[in-house]
Amino acid sequence: MSFSLTLQPSFEQLRPVMQHVPAMMAGDEGVVLLDGRNLIKKFEIEPGFWINVKRYHKPRFFNKLVYSLRLRKPKGLRAYIYPDKLAKIGIYSPESIAYIEERSHGLIGYTYFVSMQIDYEHQCYEFADLDVEKSGELIRAFAAFAAKLHKGKMMHRDFSPGNILWTQRDGKYIFALIDTNQMRFGRVGMRLGCANFARLYGHKPFFRALATAYADERHFPADECIRLMLRYRQRFWKRYMRRKPEKVVWDVDL
Repeated sequence: MSFSLTLQPSFEQLRPVMQHVPAMMAGDEGVVLLDGRNLIKKFEIEPGFWINVKRYHKPRFFNKLVYSLRLRKPKGLRAYIYPDKLAKIGIYSPESIAYIEERSHGLIGYTYFVSMQIDYEHQCYEFADLDVEKSGELIRAFAAFAAKLHKGKMMHRDFSPGNILWTQRDGKYIFALIDTNQMRFGRVGMRLGCANFARLYGHKPFFRALATAYADERHFPADECIRLMLRYRQRFWKRYMRRKPEKVVWDVDL
């Protein structure tokens, strides 16, 4: 078994800790945030200094070869690289600390992405229950955040409630993207931009307000943004409910 560590120069002092990350993830240390196909834990390595570690599952068959030969970057490596790209267009994602890769007989196994732990107390699941009339400022702030991402020629391919964190500081709403290994780079026009919101929670009045605010930020026609956003939302959730008919979530009819 071989082990490689890529570390941000500004965190060189953490090298001894980073070399033990695989063992820390395999043991009982840390606070488990997600235990499924991937494992996510947070660790307090100094008083008040928390890190977040995501261990990506071992790829199978074709993907193991693709990642091992670097025909495509492994998920953990993409997660390590992309926060810097996002920062350049003014989009915040938790700061990268390290990327760790395990290999056996030259083939990739577990990969690990280590970042700073941030304590934004809200996720966008809360959009499901927003009072639209009282939440105009939040909706406009979120639309501006998404528009900045799209105007910067970037799109999160899993722009879903759990991957968007937010908080309020000094009266302003601040957003952050996580799980950023799933990014698309290139021009994001009106159709693609409106489709990107389809996975979000929320009822039709929320999406109408969001589409209107997004259209204003992108200088798109509001009526067309509303039509597209509702259509893509309907398409996504109808497919979702066919897979999981017991989870009828939204009023998806147009």
